[in-house]
Amino acid sequence: MNKNTTLQTLIESFLPEKDLQAILNEFQYEETARKCPVSVLLSYLIHSAANEWNSLRHAADVGKSIGLTSVDYSSLSKHLKGLEYAILKRILDEFIGKLNRSARRNLKLPKTLLSIDSTTITVGKTRLPWALYHGERAGIKLHVAFTNETDMPLRVVETTGLKHDGPIGKELEDPRFILVGDRAYFSIDKVDDYLENGQDFVFRLKDNIQLNRKKSLQGSRPKDSNVTADFTCTLGPPQKQTQQRHRVVQFLDYEGKTLSVITSLRGVTADEVADMYKSRWAIESFFRWVKQNLNVPILYGTTKNAVFNQLFAALIAYVLLKFLHTQAAKGLYCKSLSFAGFLRLLLCDELPIEWRLEIREQLEWQQRLKTGNLYNIG
Repeated sequence: MNKNTTLQTLIESFLPEKDLQAILNEFQYEETARKCPVSVLLSYLIHSAANEWNSLRHAADVGKSIGLTSVDYSSLSKHLKGLEYAILKRILDEFIGKLNRSARRNLKLPKTLLSIDSTTITVGKTRLPWALYHGERAGIKLHVAFTNETDMPLRVVETTGLKHDGPIGKELEDPRFILVGDRAYFSIDKVDDYLENGQDFVFRLKDNIQLNRKKSLQGSRPKDSNVTADFTCTLGPPQKQTQQRHRVVQFLDYEGKTLSVITSLRGVTADEVADMYKSRWAIESFFRWVKQNLNVPILYGTTKNAVFNQLFAALIAYVLLKFLHTQAAKGLYCKSLSFAGFLRLLLCDELPIEWRLEIREQLEWQQRLKTGNLYNIG
């Protein structure tokens, strides 16, 4: 497997030219740059993230050597700043939709968990004066809905660092999933609304929330259970209480501290509810992996377009590589490789032969899917 073509082949498989052109048509965007069209800029940004190139100048210097179209630094910089970032966000949505559908079709999953959270990237305030954060820092924030079973983002909302998570949570809702979120996503009005409209959820409660008229729920628990209470109640002070009774599960974390979560779920055990909340660690691991492996803290530009184009391209790199790693790891003879280890060996062209064969099979399969136009199945 040629290390110079694997990622590019995957990009072309999931975003053929006709699909890219359809997206550009949505935004009434006309290509005017012959040497650096959107497809070339996208390839450079994705490879820059995966290879952790430390600047656009670095990318321009080495891009040709790994099979990318030769483009000079000034063209990359100009189009990174000039391309409306909503276009790259729409391209990210296209990749996310196709890759999540492919993964879920293989896993045949029922209604599952959707972790919601945010991460902030900070720099000196002079770098991003339009995104002032705290003190001498500027910051931008990515709010993400993350599917635990496929280990992929489902929806991304971009804001400046000072934007609170709670209101953005409304944009991450999806009734096909059980939302799992931290304290920032809880509000009295929201949980009543969710219960009425069928959006299942598991949210951590703020420590000072008032719990009223408790009624214990009966249920057996294993001897090693860390659940300490399971009951229904109304929540909030007299002047602002929930209109409906909600289920609350309390359990001990690994430090022995009591955590309280509110949930709409009734047909599962208290231990299962506790495990659902604990599973939100997956999105924390995702944020950490992206920051450590995809060059995200090093911003190539200072305008909104430049910053968010780079970040959306990094997320595209993640979903492509994660899909490839997950699918190839299913090979019967493939020894276990961590995601980070897989990426390192892939880029160094040192993957074991059984992994190379699985990747080749996956790429050929994706080509057959593309030719047969099967993405709308399932």
